[in-house]
Amino acid sequence: MSLQAMSFLVVGLTFALYIGIAIWARTASTSEFYVAGKGINPVANGMATAADWMSAASFISMAGLIAFLGYSGAAYLMGWTGGYVLMALLLAPYLRKFGKFTVPEFIGDRFYSKTARVIAVISLLVISITYVIGQMRGVGIAFSNLLNVPITIGLVSGMVVVFIYAVFGGMKGITYTQIAQYCVMIFAYTVPAVFIALQLTGNPIPQLALGSTAVGTDTFLLEALDNTLVDLGFAAYTSLSGMSQLNMFLLTLSLMIGTAGLPHVIVRFFTVPKIRDARKSAGWSLVFIAILYTTAPAVGAMAMWNFVNTVQPGEVGAETGNIQVDELPEWTERWQQTGLLVFEDKNNDGRIQYYNDQNEEFAAMAEEEWGWEGNEVTTLDRDIMVLANPGIAGLPNWVIALVAAGGIAAALSTAAGLLLAISSAISHDLLKGVWMPNISERGEMRAARISMAGAILLAGYLGLNPPGFAAEVVALAFGLAAASLFPVLMMGIFMKSMNKQGAIAGMLAGLISTLLYIFVFKGWFFIPGTNMLPDSADYWLFGINTGSFGAVGAGINFLVAYLVSRVTAGTPEHIKAMVEEVRVPRAA
Repeated sequence: MSLQAMSFLVVGLTFALYIGIAIWARTASTSEFYVAGKGINPVANGMATAADWMSAASFISMAGLIAFLGYSGAAYLMGWTGGYVLMALLLAPYLRKFGKFTVPEFIGDRFYSKTARVIAVISLLVISITYVIGQMRGVGIAFSNLLNVPITIGLVSGMVVVFIYAVFGGMKGITYTQIAQYCVMIFAYTVPAVFIALQLTGNPIPQLALGSTAVGTDTFLLEALDNTLVDLGFAAYTSLSGMSQLNMFLLTLSLMIGTAGLPHVIVRFFTVPKIRDARKSAGWSLVFIAILYTTAPAVGAMAMWNFVNTVQPGEVGAETGNIQVDELPEWTERWQQTGLLVFEDKNNDGRIQYYNDQNEEFAAMAEEEWGWEGNEVTTLDRDIMVLANPGIAGLPNWVIALVAAGGIAAALSTAAGLLLAISSAISHDLLKGVWMPNISERGEMRAARISMAGAILLAGYLGLNPPGFAAEVVALAFGLAAASLFPVLMMGIFMKSMNKQGAIAGMLAGLISTLLYIFVFKGWFFIPGTNMLPDSADYWLFGINTGSFGAVGAGINFLVAYLVSRVTAGTPEHIKAMVEEVRVPRAA
């Protein structure tokens, strides 16, 4: 069976499974639509939460990031997983005990203010729409490879499927569908990793293979990769070269507190029957997430090793060291048709040179001694590395199709969770909570579905014109969550004296400062060409990049909230009593 036919079969079967589950679990009430009736088992909820959170950025883009950043990419691993510890210990059980449907609802009630609720909704929408851009790009990349079409057509196809899938069953349908998607996703991620680990090192466990010797040599795989990249003018893979130590620290911190403040993940802990189940869910989430996240470093390193050795199969600088243009493998033809991988024979020698032509010393030497006239892999999108890896390694078609299905499952699962968070914020928090308190349950659900449609159209447009690759865009969303919602949730639970004026001022200060910083370098509202300064270290404030600024925004939020609360009216006693009640530990 051809690769395209196999891909259609595998992905088609998974779609049939998802839609069947969504129809079976369709909702009949707002409680089921928003929080699945609060009846999800903590183990099942942990699996669904893992799928909800492990988005296209985790499945498709993170290993690509690690492949190109090397050791510096560990910031994404540490930040995203560390945030779950914060969420499990500091937020999940208390918010579940409060017993509301959404994060803005908690903020509005805790800070006795509709204004605070509206600002929380605005923060949630900014975070979720930014986050869903990454999912749309992931869907587009996966579909473009599957359908063998340009990414634009792939993304539009993905938008249609996501919309049909998301409007079926609300949180109840999404939860059970995400459990199925997790199974597809983790199987699709680990099976190729095992095959490639065996192929390169003889060790079937990817986590151990990363520290093993390459097959047929006494050289460790990472050492061999370091040597190859250095020979091509790049920095060593294991060096801290992708970002400064300050940025690595701030990015890790930003991703940690951003994870703990993600509204579409927090709401998952409202779906379990008991308060203690919220903590159990977070623990199980970490177990399920760890399976993929401990595999990702091996996948990234092996993807880079396979790609470099495909283009540069012989000795660097040797006449026959580079692959001939007419001998490029079949997998490259598929990706060239998507526009995400482009070769250009600049010196017309019939071969492809891949090297760091930004390294002036190496580039000058390569031109003088070997006649190289620039890097001939002119486009190599980081987001394709995981999806292309099985093809690079020459694995069977069913494995390649399985990875495509896993990438689509990852993007769909998170997109559905984000769309639900967006729709519930508009229908439940704005319409019912602020503007139309007497709206019927049926009207509220209709508004939720309409808002889903608007959100996916906007996210689709931004997915076609993204401010960065998938994981980078998602990192911006985490930074916005860190700067806006995490501080106010923490202060709402652990600072009885924090009043509404402080919370409102803190959220606005954190959100606005972080958004402005991002827009200055990424373009206003992510519109290409509208950035005021180049997005490079020479122009960043104190060398802090846009993905790391969320931690600074969180600090601004905390500081402004504290100062404003000190000079304004105190918190009412009944609110202090409510906070005290939320914080009392209970076994139930």
